[in-house]
Amino acid sequence: MGGDHGPAVTVCGAALLLDEHPAVFFQLHGDEARINAELARLPKLKARSVVIHTDQCVAMDEKPAQAIRRRNTSLSNAIHAVKSGEARAVISAGNTGALMALSKMILRMMTDDLERPAIGCSWPNKTGFGTVLDVGANVTSDARQLIEFALMGAAFHRAVHGVKKPSIGLLNVGSEDVKGHEEVREAHKLLRENTLGLNYHGFVEGTDLCAGTVDVTVTDGFTGNVALKTAEGTARFIKDLLKDAFKSGAMAMLGAVLAGSALKAMAKRIDPGASNGGPLLGLKGIVIKSHGGADARAFSNAIRVGLSLATSGYERDIVDSLAQFSQSLTAEAGLDADLKETSAAVTAGDKVN
Repeated sequence: MGGDHGPAVTVCGAALLLDEHPAVFFQLHGDEARINAELARLPKLKARSVVIHTDQCVAMDEKPAQAIRRRNTSLSNAIHAVKSGEARAVISAGNTGALMALSKMILRMMTDDLERPAIGCSWPNKTGFGTVLDVGANVTSDARQLIEFALMGAAFHRAVHGVKKPSIGLLNVGSEDVKGHEEVREAHKLLRENTLGLNYHGFVEGTDLCAGTVDVTVTDGFTGNVALKTAEGTARFIKDLLKDAFKSGAMAMLGAVLAGSALKAMAKRIDPGASNGGPLLGLKGIVIKSHGGADARAFSNAIRVGLSLATSGYERDIVDSLAQFSQSLTAEAGLDADLKETSAAVTAGDKVN
């Protein structure tokens, strides 16, 4: 029921995904009459889906606190389906804040150390797609959170993009060790010395996002969201400029015809819908956020992300990586304590002597 268009997009998006993956079965949560009106035109999807009716849905502008207090909304029912094991993943184009709050409340975090999910996204670049996180869930992040993002981003990239040991970079204002704020520098130091088996590249800058310098780019949610919205706005700006340029005269129109296939390929590469589907990483369950303005094709891409995660070892991968990280921090803290104790003993001995 979410997004700018509701069932007209979400149901049709499910049908497009089913054409490629006929074994998938869908639960469609929301207004039965509206959903069935779409299913009437899609017999294959109707045979591979069940409608879970509710007349309650979360509005796009509804505050998360309000959404949490309401029961039996289509959004909460869908998340509960993942919690109970009836479904492997929930896909929503709805209210991001409500999806985040309800998912955390219903599914809980993978470990007690994780405070809240991170939103990841697939980012088009010269070599295909990279992964960027966080793109909006955590406005500020300390060094530990940034390392957790790196671990979760690597697991996501392995599952969705098939890279066994993805390279990881920390987004910064420069590549030198002295650049950036304290949290980024501390995370860089720990990752550079890490024993977590990560393929850590080092600092990367904004220009590296589209260059494909690394597979996974890690940053806080404030910076990541600004970068994402800037990139999406720039892509639309370039497309509009090209349209205006090719309409400027007869020769320009002829050029557009001659270059038509190349222009369509370029437009497809920079279309935000092609990489639609951001996972809420760190939850005990798979939750995928679609753009609210997605069309059916873009929404099917978000479902595809959920399917990729559901058929992978992504969740166990994250749990194991976070456990290893926690153990390394505990061991490091124990070593620091031993060093301090030894230093104190030596100092005391000097005083006695």
